Amino acid sequence: MAKRLLELLVSHLPKRERGRRDIGGANFFPKKDMSPKSTVQEFLLYLVFLLDLSILTFGMVNSNMYYFTKVMSDLFLETKSFANGINYRSIRSIENFWEFTEGPLLDSLYWKEWYNGQPLYQGESYIYYENILLGRPQIRQIRVRNNSCIIHEYFRKMFKDCYDAYSFATEDQSPFGPRTGAEWEYRLPNNEFELWHWGRLGTYDNGGYIFELVRDKVASLRKIKRLKSKLWLDSGSRAVFIDFTVYNANVNLFTAIRLLVEFPATGGAIPSSEFFTVKLLRYVSNFDYFLAACEVIFCFFIINYLVQEAIELYTYKKSYFKNFWNCLDFLIVLFSLLAISYNIYRTIKVGLLLEQLLENSDAYQNLYFLAYWQNRYNVIIAFTVFIAWIKIFKYISFNMTMTQLSTTLSRCAKGIVGFAIMFFIVFFGYAQLGYLIFGTQVEPYHTFGNCIFTQFRIILGDFDFHEIEQANQILGPIYFVTFVFSLFFVLLNVFLAIINDTYSEVKDDKTLKVVDFDIYDVFRKVGNYSCSQL
Repeated sequence: MAKRLLELLVSHLPKRERGRRDIGGANFFPKKDMSPKSTVQEFLLYLVFLLDLSILTFGMVNSNMYYFTKVMSDLFLETKSFANGINYRSIRSIENFWEFTEGPLLDSLYWKEWYNGQPLYQGESYIYYENILLGRPQIRQIRVRNNSCIIHEYFRKMFKDCYDAYSFATEDQSPFGPRTGAEWEYRLPNNEFELWHWGRLGTYDNGGYIFELVRDKVASLRKIKRLKSKLWLDSGSRAVFIDFTVYNANVNLFTAIRLLVEFPATGGAIPSSEFFTVKLLRYVSNFDYFLAACEVIFCFFIINYLVQEAIELYTYKKSYFKNFWNCLDFLIVLFSLLAISYNIYRTIKVGLLLEQLLENSDAYQNLYFLAYWQNRYNVIIAFTVFIAWIKIFKYISFNMTMTQLSTTLSRCAKGIVGFAIMFFIVFFGYAQLGYLIFGTQVEPYHTFGNCIFTQFRIILGDFDFHEIEQANQILGPIYFVTFVFSLFFVLLNVFLAIINDTYSEVKDDKTLKVVDFDIYDVFRKVGNYSCSQL
């Protein structure tokens, strides 16, 4: 039956082999002429690859990750102090930070009793009854040197100290304070592949002044109070990181948590956080082993594609990248090789780290960098899947509708480029205008990059007019009205007119009425044959 279907499929294809041409006459397949038969066979094989890749990616994530992240974020970001109502999101000063660590942080990290007062499991630290705290939490401080900025001569007598904003050049690595413990001395970063942290105000190194909390809540509170009394945080402090990892055996998920409080040179505090919920132990359940089998199949596909693309790249050299579909194939293979390499590294590294954790559970175990790279691995896989789905257009474009669409985009490309130049000249002019007028008062305009995204939001109808009106009652409305009129009512309609006119020309072009074959018709005839046989 299957053989008969394939024979019927081939019989409905044109007898002669022809390379499919784009609207400019250039062959989409410069390396070889693709017959309809080989194209359909390649398409069916590619669907198997896409199905395998989709199973892998959907097996990587599930709804439990969202709920686990939400539970942890609500606990550590929203829990308020009974004494003054401070929680993590409301930290606005160094004093607030110490109030948070002494209250909500320690209360959330150390769960020793059930809700009825009965003691919880002994020997380990649990969070929310279900989650175990891996190792000890670590608190790390980043500092800048004194006299790292320049004071104007008019005010040099008034200021004895001057601490600049953080940068790698101004970072302080010398001992400070009473120097009575390791937390007063700088420690170099010693974790491989852990990059700098990108905060809201700057990018921070991975070294710092570090102290770890202990297993007992009372002892940890005593240690925090001692550091507070000796001014472990002062005018030279620019960022404090709180790092720890939580594991839930019920769903086999890790959450690496990083709470960051930045202290700008202007004073105050700006909190931010990162929660990376990942599945580091991949092969536990039966479904996990099914995914492992899919991974093996995926590797065979990638090896096959790698050999094919390597041969074509060697044959066609630089001209290989002139073909759009070749570029997609190259990216799919590249991203897949990166994902496979990290998957192997992650499996080995997690085993080593967990062995260290079992040997010494009273020390900080850095799983954050693994969770960080697992998150980047997920991003790579996401782009791989996206590109893989886009590649389907290579096969379904054997029909009139897709031919008209690709021809329209190709013919109006020059017009769109000319329009884009004019559009962004006006757009960036308004962005600089908004930044200079509202940058010191309105948060969406406080940086030039924020101005750009704010103006895109205005075009899409997401804006707060009263905010810029309050900042400047005269220039605010003028800026808003002229921007909306120029960009939205004029330039965007010009953009639509360019595409509409080109599409009308393409529909009237009689040279595009004939295609080599329509892949939809081929599959439709095969489907009709199958129904008749049933």
